[in-house]
Amino acid sequence: MNLPLLWVEGEISNFARPGSGHWYLTLKDEQAQVRCAMFRNTNQRVSFTPANGTQVLVRCRAGLYEGRGEYQLIIEHMEEAGFGALQRRFDQLKAQLDSEGLFDPRHKKPMPSSVTQVGVITSSTGAAIKDILSVLQRRFPAIKVSIFPTTVQGDQAADQIVEAIEIANQHGHCDALIVGRGGGSLEDLWPFNEEKVARAIFNSQLPIISAVGHEVDFTIADLVADLRAPTPSAAAELISPDGNEILNQFFALEALLIEALARKINEFGQQVAHLQKRLQHPGRKLQEQAQHLDHLDIRLGRAMLNKLQEQRYRSQSLRDNLLRCHPGQAIERQKLVLINIIKQLSKIVGQQINDKRVKTAQAMHLLDTVSPLKTLARGYSVIRNSEGAVIKTIDDIRRGDNLKGQVADGEISFAVTKTAKTKL
Repeated sequence: MNLPLLWVEGEISNFARPGSGHWYLTLKDEQAQVRCAMFRNTNQRVSFTPANGTQVLVRCRAGLYEGRGEYQLIIEHMEEAGFGALQRRFDQLKAQLDSEGLFDPRHKKPMPSSVTQVGVITSSTGAAIKDILSVLQRRFPAIKVSIFPTTVQGDQAADQIVEAIEIANQHGHCDALIVGRGGGSLEDLWPFNEEKVARAIFNSQLPIISAVGHEVDFTIADLVADLRAPTPSAAAELISPDGNEILNQFFALEALLIEALARKINEFGQQVAHLQKRLQHPGRKLQEQAQHLDHLDIRLGRAMLNKLQEQRYRSQSLRDNLLRCHPGQAIERQKLVLINIIKQLSKIVGQQINDKRVKTAQAMHLLDTVSPLKTLARGYSVIRNSEGAVIKTIDDIRRGDNLKGQVADGEISFAVTKTAKTKL
């Protein structure tokens, strides 16, 4: 027989493992069953222990067991069904779509340089939408968000995602779309590996950012999308500008404009002063030139005032537009949170300081209790030799040694005239 290698999925039954090391089993499903054999030199590469009831996927070839005159399957590779099957479907679809050019960078649509409205296709109750809205509110609250809610796992998820992409394109108000969800297993993320979802993303007229799972997760949707973000939060970062940075740029431009105008006025003033110094003609000519100069001065002043006023109006207009997008309320809320934290921190620090003071007072009292000075005050003394070493026994001194004795309120110097050991 010249049959090609086959992939067969089924449940193991009648599993046997004789002393030869070969495996014999039956693969069955609801409609049929077939005998199988997997020889020792092949089954040693299996990474799990099969048993009756295990659902497996095998690569095999058809063979004939002449002893019984029956056909059987000779298994060359075995893996647990489920993840392996999904991974194989993933690899097959990936190869197919890649050959069709769906992953080609030439087909990627560029992200808009300025986004006023973004569409989000995800679960309306999941963590992903909360993360996206939180990032957009923090970075640039002026961006409008249109939510196209879908389920993001299960049998109906792929169709709902495709429908949401089509509705978003028909809606026509969004500049870009974010399609994604939070992390999960390969089965949880599988709707984003469906061919219909991949083609819907590829055919979208709006640029799409794929934000599926965590950074380590990768789906077909990530490969087809115009831009891939490692997480939903990162997608919101990519689509939104930094509002504070833009505000700072406007302030910097305003300062440069005011500085340039002041410099120009100063230059014109110097020119006027120079012309005034050159007007030294007597009589009528001097009067005419002076009058002409006055006219020029007035016109210059008016022109400069008009120009300055015009620039002020323009700067004020830009500032008003920017302030309308200013995240002031969010900043005020954060200030209140910060004030509460500072109050709590001050209370905790004060309590800790009081605790430390009590412990310090207790330690000082204990230290004072065991202080050597207390002992000296009770009539004891510390005797040292001329080198400052403490005399602990009669054997440490000799007749004629000069010693010093420390008492509670001073020091006594004396010489040894006699020594005698105490009899115990």
